[in-house]
Amino acid sequence: MIVKSIVESMDSTRRAIRGPLQSALVAAAFLLLAACAERAGGPVAVLVPAAGGAPVAVALEVADDPVERQQGLMWRTALADGQGMLFVFDEDDDHEFWMKNTLIPLDMIFIAREGPGVGRVVGIQGDTQPLSTVPVGVGKPSRWVLEVPAGFSAKRGLEAGDRVELQGVPAG
Repeated sequence: MIVKSIVESMDSTRRAIRGPLQSALVAAAFLLLAACAERAGGPVAVLVPAAGGAPVAVALEVADDPVERQQGLMWRTALADGQGMLFVFDEDDDHEFWMKNTLIPLDMIFIAREGPGVGRVVGIQGDTQPLSTVPVGVGKPSRWVLEVPAGFSAKRGLEAGDRVELQGVPAG
């Protein structure tokens, strides 16, 4: 009976600290990812799943002018896991893309601006069809669109509502 009481006490203690401990671990992971990305010297997006999963860092190429946005990832034969291209727009709009001359399947993550360098995922189009001219969008306004390798979002449990921190990215 004493052992059962001790085990029950340990279980209730574990449940009581799980929430704050999990939040502290997520915050620590976020800071570590941000520090690593900053040390690498390039822009980075850190996606923080609303469901409480671990933050996900993506090293970025930035397309922030009309010529870069038009070129995008066309003619590329590969995109490494953990890498992506961020399309930066001046205005929130219902942006649509096509895959003409894009040789690799991609996930497109549409992000609404909530503040300087901070956004929220409003929709994801996963595993888009290479070489297609069919417009791809989510029907909601976004300021940024992040293209990553196909399957990246599902593999990491990313979904609408996730928070996004952009570091080293020109204002959009």
